Order: sequence, then C-alpha cells, then structure tokens
Amino acid sequence: MEDTQPALIISHGPQGPHIALRGRWTADALAVRGVWPGLEQQLAKLPARLPGAAPTQTLLPPPAPREDCAWDLTRVQRMDHTGAQVLWNAWGRRWPQRLEAAAVQRALLERVETFSVPAPATERRHWTGLLQSLGRQLIGGLGHLGSMVRLIGQLLLDLVQLLRNPLQGPWRDVSGHLYRIGATALPITALVGFLIGVVLAYLMSKQLRQYGADSFIVNILGLALIRELGPVLAAILVAGRSGSAITAQIGVMRVTEELDAMRVMGIPTGFRLVLPRTLAMAVAMPLVAGWTTIASLLGGMLVADLSMGMAPAYFLSALPKTVDIVNLWLALAKSCVFGVLISLIACHHGLRVKPDTQSLGEGTTASVVSSITTVILVDALFAVIFKSVGL
Repeated sequence: MEDTQPALIISHGPQGPHIALRGRWTADALAVRGVWPGLEQQLAKLPARLPGAAPTQTLLPPPAPREDCAWDLTRVQRMDHTGAQVLWNAWGRRWPQRLEAAAVQRALLERVETFSVPAPATERRHWTGLLQSLGRQLIGGLGHLGSMVRLIGQLLLDLVQLLRNPLQGPWRDVSGHLYRIGATALPITALVGFLIGVVLAYLMSKQLRQYGADSFIVNILGLALIRELGPVLAAILVAGRSGSAITAQIGVMRVTEELDAMRVMGIPTGFRLVLPRTLAMAVAMPLVAGWTTIASLLGGMLVADLSMGMAPAYFLSALPKTVDIVNLWLALAKSCVFGVLISLIACHHGLRVKPDTQSLGEGTTASVVSSITTVILVDALFAVIFKSVGL
C-alpha cells in the first residue's frame, strides 16, 4: 500500500529543486484518508510562487514555483485526469521548463490544458448585495400579493356572474371537486383526529388525576378540540392533501399548454378552474372539520373511559353543558375561511407555474407551506378577535 500511494520526493541540486513523483496519481489513491494532508505539507515546502501567478481554488492550491524546478514523472505507476489536473494546478496552469514524462502522461496533461478552466473567483459578500437580495425578495412578495389580489377580484366577479346565471355554473366540476376534497379525505382525517384525541386525553388524565379534577377533562377536551384543534388539524391535512393536488393539476395544465388553449378558445380560467375549486373547498372544509372533531372527541372519550372510568354517557351529557354551542359555529366559520384561503393559495401558485417540471415542484411545495402558514396565522387572528366569544 505504501508503494501505490501518491508521494512527492523533493531534493535540491546544483541546478535547483528536483521533484520526483511516486505511486498512483489517480482519484481513488488521492481520496485515501491521510494522503492529501501529507501532499499539502510537502507542497508547502516548495519555493515561492511566480510573481503575478493567480492562486487556484481547485484540488491543489500552490501554483508554479519561482525557481526552475525539475519535475520527474517517469516513476508514476498510473495517472488519470484527476492526477493530471492536480499537477496542472500545482504548476500554476503552465508547463514547467524542465519536465521528464512519458508520452502518455504528456498527452494526458495536454488534454487537461486544453479543457480545464480556472476556478471562478470567490465573490465577497457586501452589504449592498444583502440589500439587493432583500429588495428582490420584497419585489417578489409584492408580485405574489398583486397576483393574489387580482385572483380574489376575479373570483368575486365570477361569483356575481354565477348568481346572475346559476344554471350556467360549473356545478359538475363543483360536485367532482367536492367528492375529491371532502369525501376521499374522511378516512385520513378521522384517523389522525382520533389519535390526537387519544393522546390529549391520556396526557390530561395524568395531570387532572393529581388534583382530583377528573371531570374537567370534558371542558378541556371539548373546548380545545371543537374550537381550535379540530378545524386547524383538518385544514392542515386538507392543505397538504388537496391543496397540493390543486396546484399540481393547474401546474400540469400550464406545462401541457392547456391553459393557453383555454385562453385561445375564450374559456375563462377563473370561472372554470378557480371558482369550482373554491366553492367545493368552502363547502367541504366545515364538513371535514366537523368530522375530524367528532373523531377526536371519540378518541378522548375512549381514553377517559379506560383511564379515568368516566362513562361515555356522562361525557356526552356533560359536553353540551360545558362547551357553548357558539364555539361550534365559530369553528365551522373558521373552517369555511380556511377552505377559501387554501383554494386561493393553491390556485395562485398553480397559475404561476412556469412550463417546466422544476417550477411545478417548487410551486407545489410553496403552495403547501404557504397554505399551512396562512391557516395558522388566520387561526391566531380569529383567536384574538373572538377571545370573548364562547369562553
């Protein structure tokens, strides 16, 4: 193994330094642990660089020495393009005056000379660059905001047109999206909601039992699940499941030029694409949120019965007395707002997709992240505005 490792033997003679190479100068040999630091230490002992020689930032930083060094490659066992590139960088990207090498090695070095390019200079970050980056992000955010405002305005105009001519509305599209957004989401939302109810009830039962306040688990679970967690959990699941699907569908229509075809044929994209999805989402979200809340309450009621001995009949009878019905209406109203926002954000990102697959993936990811963030922010806004309602 010692004979095959790349090495430099540096000696000084009457005609100047003499550098002989040994071993295998290949990519796998140079990648062996401990080989590269040893070569760097040996190269650091070489004479100073040529005046004006630009330092490289590739595999081997030191360029050509000032003195006339003699390089001997005749005892190199094997050399590939990686080893040749290392030597070429060590020479300062120029041929040394004295070089002993085989014809194959010279041909390899000539190919490296022909096709290699110097490494780009490292750009120093300046405060003006940070300001420019901030400005670009601000302009991009204003562009998104302007597009969203136009999309909302177009949606309102489409709603007015639908109210004037209800028989001409895209009701078949609405029913299809209602099924895909609402009905197909029931299993996963019920499962997640049930498990959330089980976890919350289990943790609360452990704490309430210490103070003998077992009955208050109905108050905490009912208020938390009905007012907050049920709608928010359903909105997050629908945003990740249906919101991404909406963005991907419209984005694929952009990639396949279906949107351009609709525009040429005079078919309004807002009335045929945005309006049906928004109506379906506004109707489906309160139903899905109610379904998720029921599943969560069932999970909490099961744990309350198993861990605290609280009968389901008592849980169901105490729930309407401890949680005001206005909390349910507030949760359904929030869910409707969540559905409209998720649909608008998903359609917005889908319509902004460029005709390439990379933009499609980025738009889908941005749609999900923006929808979930918006849901959480709007829920916090609802909590502040309606802090004295139902509490």
